[in-house]
Parts: sequence; structure tokens; C-alpha cells
Amino acid sequence: MQDQNLNYIKAKRRVEKEKGFYTHLIIYFLVNTVLTVVKVWGYFNSWDSFVDAFLTINVLSSWTIWGVFLILHFVSYKFGTKWEERKIEEYMKKELSNDSH
Repeated sequence: MQDQNLNYIKAKRRVEKEKGFYTHLIIYFLVNTVLTVVKVWGYFNSWDSFVDAFLTINVLSSWTIWGVFLILHFVSYKFGTKWEERKIEEYMKKELSNDSH
């Protein structure tokens, strides 16, 4: 019974981390799309002026900087989980052994 509860808790934590990443991803695209549209709004009169406005550091910086943090969030969510689970199990074993003494 305790193993089932532990497995449920682990699965729930994984789902919460995954949900957090996908929420971050959706917000990243929505906010950066709105910011980009606002920043290039006055440059729709010709393709060249639009491209020039779109490719400025002012527009691309938010995509790039936030994108780096999004990648770090992904790496943390995808690859940090196993380390976290090992540490949780280690501490739980330690607690169980302390309780039995």
C-alpha cells in the first residue's frame, strides 16, 4: 500500500512538472507573439520595412532571452527528475531507518 502511495505521489509530481513546462511554453509563445506584433505594428506598409523591424534586437531579444530560460526549464523538467527521485528515495530510506531504531 505504501509503495502504491509513493508511486502515485511520484507520478503526480512528474505530471505537475510536465504541466508546468507546457504552461511556460504556451505563455512564452503567446506573450512573445503579442510583444512582437506591438513592436512591428507600424511597419506593415512594406515587406522590407516589416522584415527590418522584425529582425531588430528589440524584437528578437525577448524571444532569445526567454527562450534560453525555457530551454533550461525543459532540461530541468526532463533530466532533473531522475536525480530528484533518487534523492527523495534516499531521504525516505534514511527516515525509515531512523524510525525503526
